[in-house]
Parts: sequence; structure tokens; C-alpha cells
Amino acid sequence: MTKSIALCAVAGLALAAAGCATPQQQVSQKEDLLAAAGFQVRPADSPHRVEAMRRLPPDRFVEKVVNGNPIYLYADPLDCNCLYLGNQQNWDAYKQEMFAKQLADEAQMTAILNQDAWDWGPWGYP
Repeated sequence: MTKSIALCAVAGLALAAAGCATPQQQVSQKEDLLAAAGFQVRPADSPHRVEAMRRLPPDRFVEKVVNGNPIYLYADPLDCNCLYLGNQQNWDAYKQEMFAKQLADEAQMTAILNQDAWDWGPWGYP
């Protein structure tokens, strides 16, 4: 087995581990980014709010236009039973947070793949 094949195997294992987050964990991570971007959290704490939230797709962004300005909604009926509400500035900040997270994830993957101290012994290599 060549070194590049071994590195691909390590990359596959790392990607598999990263992809093992439960849907609830993925939503929770997204909500952390929404909060960091300045989205407001509005609890569904009345029958009217619960009904309004149910009309939105769960765990998906919806863009509405109010007074000519885009408003971004993200309904979470399971984790927090709430609605995240943001304007264009919040949306832009969220997208920047997502991009930064992707860069950090890629940097971590690169670090794992370039790790010289990897112990191949238990895997039967060299």
C-alpha cells in the first residue's frame, strides 16, 4: 500500500467521523452560528406563534420581504421551539461564519492528513 492510499484512508476515516453528527447536533451547530451572526431568537411561546412557526419549513431558511427589506427566518420546532429572525446584515454575517467554519474544518483535515506522528503500527503499515 502506498503512502497516498494510506493518506486517503485516513482522510476517509476523518470525513466519516465528521459526518457522524446527528441531525440535532447539526441543527445545534447551525443555531450557534446564527446566534453569533446576530439573529434574534423568538420563542414559540403562544399558540399563535406555534401555529405561525408550523407554517414554515423546519430547519430551513425562508426569505421574506418586509417594507422592501429582506428578512431571514429559520424555524426550529424541535431543538429550541423557536424562530431565528435576521436582517441582511445578520444573513451576511452568518454566511461569513459558515465560510470561516468550512475553512477551519479544512485546515483541521489538512493537519490530520499531514501529521507525521501518525502511528501506523496498529494498522499494519510500515
